[in-house]
Amino acid sequence: MADAFLSLAAADRREVLGVAADRSGRPAHLLEKDAWVVWALAALYGSPLGEHLVFKGGTSLSKAYGVIRRFSEDVDLTYDIRALAPDLVGDNGEALPKTRSEEKRWSSEVRKRLPEWVAGTAQPTIANALASEGLSAAVRVEEDKLFIDYEATATGSGYVAPSVMLEFGARSTGEPASPRDVVCDAAGLVEAVEFPTARPRVMHAERTFWEKATAIHVFCLQARLRGDRFARHWHDIARLDEAGLATSAFADRELAQAVARLKSMFSPRRRPTANRSITRSRSTAACVLCPMATH
Repeated sequence: MADAFLSLAAADRREVLGVAADRSGRPAHLLEKDAWVVWALAALYGSPLGEHLVFKGGTSLSKAYGVIRRFSEDVDLTYDIRALAPDLVGDNGEALPKTRSEEKRWSSEVRKRLPEWVAGTAQPTIANALASEGLSAAVRVEEDKLFIDYEATATGSGYVAPSVMLEFGARSTGEPASPRDVVCDAAGLVEAVEFPTARPRVMHAERTFWEKATAIHVFCLQARLRGDRFARHWHDIARLDEAGLATSAFADRELAQAVARLKSMFSPRRRPTANRSITRSRSTAACVLCPMATH
């Protein structure tokens, strides 16, 4: 029977990571953090919470789709607004506010309820999973973010902290999404050692494309490309295109319109002028593919 990596003694984990690093060419401390990322997904989706959670963002493109190779250390998750605020959504099939005043009320309630849910429900779920497996890590919450601070056995440059951040949002359903298998980067590299696996519900790559495309559209219109921290969005769009997923995203005009409606409703204050609306991202995707786009 294979030994569970995270249950090994610290010295044994260090040795395993050294072997995996040599065989993969990836730094040991990143392989270790990756194992904790996958473990966190397994803990969430092995609980009843998984029914209403959607794994999304750059890390999902890396771990669930293999589209990008960038190490994404944070985990973005959407908690279905229909589960968080059923009294607000009611029988609204699109789960989207119909008016600005309704949007303000929904946003206010989400800002209030989501941190309470993270602290009162998500944190105990992770803490109980750690305790049941006898793993040494601390869990802390900051507003809508949950951190798993683990005891690192591999050291790096100090840039990557030994902490996994789970960042939750709850302004949409996160759909379309479906279960996908997720494994560690070190899986299969060391004999007789079993790394964590997970099967989260993952946002479809086509929706991730439009989430990033509409975000890029806004960045361009507002000329708020400060530094290089936005570059990952263009990189991810390009990789999605290389994988053929941009083509299927372009074909799904209904999905594009749905994402644009969501952004238009929940992000109206980001518009610099009245005639530069995010809703214009509904008309064409061409502009978002060029960082120098002007309108």
